[in-house]
Amino acid sequence: MTATKLNELFEQGGQSPWLDDLHREWLTGGHLQELVGRGVRGVTSNPTIFAKAIEATEVYDDQFRRLISSMSVDDAYWEMVIEDIEHALGVLRPVHESSDGADGFVSLEVAPSLAEDTDGSIAAARSLHDRIDRPNLLVKIPGTRAGVPAIHRLFSEGRSINVTLIFSLERYDEVMEAYVAGLEAYAASGGADLASVHSVASFFVSRVDTEVDRRLEALAGGGDGTGDPEILGLRGKAAVAQAKIAYEHFTAKFSGERWGALARQGARVQRPLWASTSTKNPSYPDLLYVDSLIGPDTVNTMPEQTLEALVDHGTITRTVDEDVAGEHRVLEDLARVGIDIADVGTTLEEQGVASFTKSFDELLQSLTDKANAIT
Repeated sequence: MTATKLNELFEQGGQSPWLDDLHREWLTGGHLQELVGRGVRGVTSNPTIFAKAIEATEVYDDQFRRLISSMSVDDAYWEMVIEDIEHALGVLRPVHESSDGADGFVSLEVAPSLAEDTDGSIAAARSLHDRIDRPNLLVKIPGTRAGVPAIHRLFSEGRSINVTLIFSLERYDEVMEAYVAGLEAYAASGGADLASVHSVASFFVSRVDTEVDRRLEALAGGGDGTGDPEILGLRGKAAVAQAKIAYEHFTAKFSGERWGALARQGARVQRPLWASTSTKNPSYPDLLYVDSLIGPDTVNTMPEQTLEALVDHGTITRTVDEDVAGEHRVLEDLARVGIDIADVGTTLEEQGVASFTKSFDELLQSLTDKANAIT
């Protein structure tokens, strides 16, 4: 991997490339530092990422043995995770400082069981912020119905949040409003440093096509070429269309007098973060959700394989606001053939929460089994 395309993406495209993965070996062996030196500007993590990291290697075992002699398995998990996050925060801190606080973030998600618990999410986010206390930490909270009031409260306290698991335009609008209204409340509290509040809104992309394509094939009577060609011709278009329209909503929200009043006090925009940008359908181009969504004030968080593909054959040009009128027509065509895009978002939100909860629960059970074997 070379730095060329990653640096071009940021310097010419206005987009920050973040790494959607974290392993302790990458921290202790210097691989994360190497990636940062080559142009990676942030790191995101989630319960599934940590589950894979902890279960796939023995590097955590010695620490785990020491921890369970004096604490529960759940507390031991958080100790191991926080150690990795703090190490990563140190690696990214120079990026945070050289960018005047605009980049260099590491995201840590609250327990997925809190996705429908407003008060629990608030308490967990406060606890993580207070314990880690680094300016480049973003605590991740799912943008569920219960998550939206939680993030509003946390923004009103001046806390920095990565709002994750956003699958619909309606929810995205609610998340942006929670940020702006939260900043207004923080400013009204007196003595607030709005420039110290950071946020990204993680809009999941590829999973939208996966679910919409499945529904299109059912409506068409099959996806093997025997179904209705007009309906099948809409496959692979919903995700990019929705993301581009989300960017249109972003530019509208963070302009005008209301936002201007906050910006004059130092407030920063809540950047759209394109998540789940590795293609799930092997028949689609591997950079479909990267090349199509490049533009200013955005983030794309990618697994290392997608980063490598970007460096190898990515095209760095502004695309996120190209032919937005055409993307509106795509959503209209989908609605015409029977795709309820709002229902798609609800389904994917429920699946996302369930998937992270399953990974987390399975990891804790695996650690409990290991603890029992040790003791």
